[in-house]
Amino acid sequence: MNAPGTAASDLVFGWERPGRGKWTLSGFLFGSLALHAFGFYLFQIVYPPAVTLLPPPGRVSLIAPDTDEGRQLIRWLEAEDPALASTTQSAPDARALVLPTIQHAPSYLARQPALKDLPPPPPALRIPSAHPPAPVEKPSTATQIVTKPIATSIRFSPELESLIPPQTPELKFSASNRESPEPARFLIAVNEKGEVRHCFLQSSSGDSTLDEQARKYLALTRFPSIRDSSSARNASPGEAGGSTVPALTWGLATLQWGNDLSSPPSPNPAPTAP
Repeated sequence: MNAPGTAASDLVFGWERPGRGKWTLSGFLFGSLALHAFGFYLFQIVYPPAVTLLPPPGRVSLIAPDTDEGRQLIRWLEAEDPALASTTQSAPDARALVLPTIQHAPSYLARQPALKDLPPPPPALRIPSAHPPAPVEKPSTATQIVTKPIATSIRFSPELESLIPPQTPELKFSASNRESPEPARFLIAVNEKGEVRHCFLQSSSGDSTLDEQARKYLALTRFPSIRDSSSARNASPGEAGGSTVPALTWGLATLQWGNDLSSPPSPNPAPTAP
């Protein structure tokens, strides 16, 4: 190591101040730019303007029959007519062959042939069949299908099961068609008197007539247990422990259709010819 007092001339690198080298670099850059601009100007490509050549217009040449070209063409067509070579040309002095008229009389017009009678059929020596061929008669008795009677039933949701047995009218429904109906479901609301105050159709049976009959049937249903509990509450309000009966009890009623529905009369079948 050198001592701290070593002179500046003893350093490894010389730290002289830069001179005018920056002007040389600037000159080289400017010269390169000018040389590139001259090269672009010298070697630029100039495309000639595009010239579009239009197709020649159509021309129609007419040959008049009164010109030499027209008369020459007509003579050539007459000489090359294929009908002249395909047909036989008779000589102008030749006579046409005329065949004589012959009156032909067929032989069957002069004599009527005698027709022979057919020989008699041979006698049938076989024993006649006990079942001769004849049309097969269909049995007149129709097959009756015995079905097990299934009654129409009604099921209530758990909210209304505690209020049963209800007083229901007679189950009697009439369908408008012969198709099997789907179960009908109704949302009903029962008041404190056991009366059905609201009845809303939730799932249709597919028959609007049956849906309307079922709605009227549910509207006539009565729940006496609610009416009894309401009267007991009015008689002894302190025994209920301060509990109150709700104004309306909502639940679901589902009607399962059986085969006891009254079907519409079937149309009369058309009479068949014997």
